[in-house]
Amino acid sequence: MILAGGQGSRLYPLTAKRAKPAVPFGAKYRIIDFVLNNFVNSGIYSIYVLTQFKAQSLTEHIQRYWRFGAFLEDHFILLVPAQMYRYEELGPVWYRGTADAIYQNLHLVQNHAPEAVAVFGGDHIFKMNIMHMVEYHLEKRADVTIAAYPVPLAEASRFGVLQVDPEWRITEFQEKPKEPRPIPNRPDWALASMGNYIFRTEALFELLEADAKDTTSSHDFGKDVIPRALKEGYRVYAYDFRRNPIPGQEGENTYWRDVGTLDAYFEASMDLVKVVPEFDLFNPEWPLRTANLFSPPAKFVHETGERVGRALNSLLAGGVIVSGGTVRESVLFRRVRVNSYSLVERSVLFDDVEVGRYCRIRNAIIDKNVKIPPHTEIGYDLEQDRARGFTVTPEGVVVVPKGYRF
Repeated sequence: MILAGGQGSRLYPLTAKRAKPAVPFGAKYRIIDFVLNNFVNSGIYSIYVLTQFKAQSLTEHIQRYWRFGAFLEDHFILLVPAQMYRYEELGPVWYRGTADAIYQNLHLVQNHAPEAVAVFGGDHIFKMNIMHMVEYHLEKRADVTIAAYPVPLAEASRFGVLQVDPEWRITEFQEKPKEPRPIPNRPDWALASMGNYIFRTEALFELLEADAKDTTSSHDFGKDVIPRALKEGYRVYAYDFRRNPIPGQEGENTYWRDVGTLDAYFEASMDLVKVVPEFDLFNPEWPLRTANLFSPPAKFVHETGERVGRALNSLLAGGVIVSGGTVRESVLFRRVRVNSYSLVERSVLFDDVEVGRYCRIRNAIIDKNVKIPPHTEIGYDLEQDRARGFTVTPEGVVVVPKGYRF
């Protein structure tokens, strides 16, 4: 069960017309693709994706490009929109929280009678062999297993923070605490919940049914269900994400990014253009599938004086044309065109962006279908960028909304 219904308000304006999991990432993917690839690469093929806010582009993406075919009943990726399935019990309400989203769809779990249920978020960038976590969950005879990851103590207030015993059984859980407790003997680090869970099926039903009856609950896994499980003596374990083995990848599996803010999204995008990126898109033993739109190859033209088409330390999707301009440390999606004498550096350009001649763009995210006139500068005068109506983040990244007209 993949939770993909979040508004993603901190990613606005990228989420002005799309759900957070549908936001493009990495030149050709959408954020939802990474968790879907994790399940499929792990051999888990029975997947429900729960949607709610601004789900149209997410729905089209999954319906068109994530299909197994019609011959195997247990191989499916199905969308589950909020549909008030428990109307008689709850009244006219949509999903009231992450736990309630699963509660309103427990009938889907019943249809398959599984031994365990994975509940994952749909909006993080990471690789995970989920079957390794399932094996750990079964080995521990756990009721609930939570994927855990160490984060700097200064950032831990954004997450659920865990305390564990030597066997990694969770002894304490704090949801987004103002003063998070550090890992013992590591005072600058805290153990954070990744928001990815494996439940013993019976425990999931018991906990969600109790939560639904609690009129004081916010019906959230982190705020309500996990604390209830600990209070009532369920066997709740943490799974060390760094132990997770990815075929074809050497060393610990340490890359996990919650791209919940514009600055975090931009930083994760810049991670991809490093000479040796920590998050590898090119591992053939862990393929990353997405929409196959049959784009033509990328093209670089002109080599006359200063009019040279080139891209340095960058990711370019199919259909990109760099026509006498320079692209440096940037991510360009499909059919982007950079015209002569222009410079694009440390920027992310979504599908069908056209950069006119003599433009200078830096530290920017430019959403789809934006045509930038010649001689335009973005990212050099932040007050001018704000005056145009662009969003400027605390770290100085300029975000141009979809379809903006100059």
